[in-house]
Amino acid sequence: MTGWRQALARDGFACFPVDPDTLRWARAAHREGCAVLSAAADQIACQGTWFVGVDALSNGPDGRIAGIPLAGAAITALAPLPALHKAQLSVTFPGYPRPRDGEGKAAFRYRLLRDGAHVDGLLPIGPDRQRQLREPHGFILGLPLVATDPGASPLVVWRGSHALIRAAFADVLFPLTESQRPFADLTAVYATTRRRVFELCERVEIHLPPGAAIVLDPAVLHGIAPWQAGAGAPPEGRMIAYFRPLHPQGHAGWLGENPT
Repeated sequence: MTGWRQALARDGFACFPVDPDTLRWARAAHREGCAVLSAAADQIACQGTWFVGVDALSNGPDGRIAGIPLAGAAITALAPLPALHKAQLSVTFPGYPRPRDGEGKAAFRYRLLRDGAHVDGLLPIGPDRQRQLREPHGFILGLPLVATDPGASPLVVWRGSHALIRAAFADVLFPLTESQRPFADLTAVYATTRRRVFELCERVEIHLPPGAAIVLDPAVLHGIAPWQAGAGAPPEGRMIAYFRPLHPQGHAGWLGENPT
C-alpha cells in the first residue's frame, strides 16, 4: 500500500503537496470561479458569507477546464478516474458562518460550534428528513484555488471518523439488498455515531495552497470552520473545487464489500 493510501485508510484523508500540473488546473479553475461568483452574487447564502456552488464549474468529464487538463500527483494516484461531474465551487467569506435563510437556531449553532460536520451523500429525504445514503461516493477530491491564511474557514476533518461511520452504517445496510440500501433510514445511527466521533476523534483543520490536493474517504465526517477574525484572503474569498464521483459499485463499494 502506498503512503497516501495508508494515510487514507488510517486517517480518512490524504494530502498531496503542490504539483505544477495541479497548479495550472487550479489557476484555470480560479479564473472561471471568479466569473461564476460575479454572475451569481444573488446566490451567496448565509448573509453573503457562503457560496455552495454545486456543479458550478464547466469542466468536462475528464476534469479538463478551459483546455487545461486535470493532472498532477493526486490525479495520478486516483487513476483511472471515472467520468466526473461539474465540480463544486465552495467559497466562504469573512464572517462565515452567519444564519442562512430559513435556518433554525439549532442548525446554525451546529454550523457555528461543530463546523456543520456531515457525511457527503447522506441526504435528508421526505417530510421527516430521514437521512438516507442516496449518493455513495467513491472518493472526495478537494483542490484549493486561492492562497489564504490558515484561519480563513479551512476544511475540517475528524481523523479516523470514516471507520466509525462506515461500521455503524454497515450494521444497517449489510443485511439489505443493493436496491434497498438507498432508502434505508440512517437518521438514528448517524446521530449516535456522530456524537461518538466528536468524543473519540481528533478534529483537524486542513489548510492547503493552490496546486495542492486532498483526497477524503467518502465516509469521513468533515465540515467548514468559522472564519477567524483577521484571517486574510483575496476578495473572492476562500475557494475550493470539489469532485465527488459515485462509486462504480454503488453502496457495496462504499461499504467495502467488493474492494477494487
